[in-house]
Amino acid sequence: MKEIIAKDLLQIKAVFLNLKEPFTWASGIKSPVYCDNRLTLSFPDIRTRVEEALVNIIKENYPDVEVIMGTSTAGISHAAIVGHLMNLPMGYVRGGAKGHGRKNQIEGKLEKGQKVVVIEDLISTGGSVIEVVEVLRQAGAEVLGIASIFTYGMKKSLERLEEANVKNVSITTFDTVAEVAAKNGYIKDEDIKRLIDFRNNPSDESWINK
Repeated sequence: MKEIIAKDLLQIKAVFLNLKEPFTWASGIKSPVYCDNRLTLSFPDIRTRVEEALVNIIKENYPDVEVIMGTSTAGISHAAIVGHLMNLPMGYVRGGAKGHGRKNQIEGKLEKGQKVVVIEDLISTGGSVIEVVEVLRQAGAEVLGIASIFTYGMKKSLERLEEANVKNVSITTFDTVAEVAAKNGYIKDEDIKRLIDFRNNPSDESWINK
């Protein structure tokens, strides 16, 4: 399934590779990859494979789940579909508390002690999804872990997740996408090492000139 979803993401350019003209992240880091998994929602066959893969991850790794929670905003739609497929309650966590009404940061019904799985579309440095986990923990939830579509597997994210005691299982990975991209002619075989060099140290731009 890792390879199938990787091929799907490349096909619809949800993951787009460009080693000649890197993308610039908000942090200023130059990246050879741009990821927008929202695009999967526009392709029913691929969307179905993605959501069913998320369901399988949850059933295999978090069988005691009681509530599905999405990250705002990209994880919300995926969490809604997964919640529907699993016949489970669903909600989502805002980036910050509302400034009006009941000033909720967690939308949807969540009881203290409930076992939660967080749905995330993409994990890069891991900071934003860990913030979501902490909000849910502060509300009294037992967060079993994260189910995500794609992860870069960056050292920083792995260290952050371990420090926060958060498990993540992704459908596919940066390494898998790189291998599938080379196999299907999106990049050259020798470009795989350049991509992995970026992944291992995003602040080092030497991969650009290799």
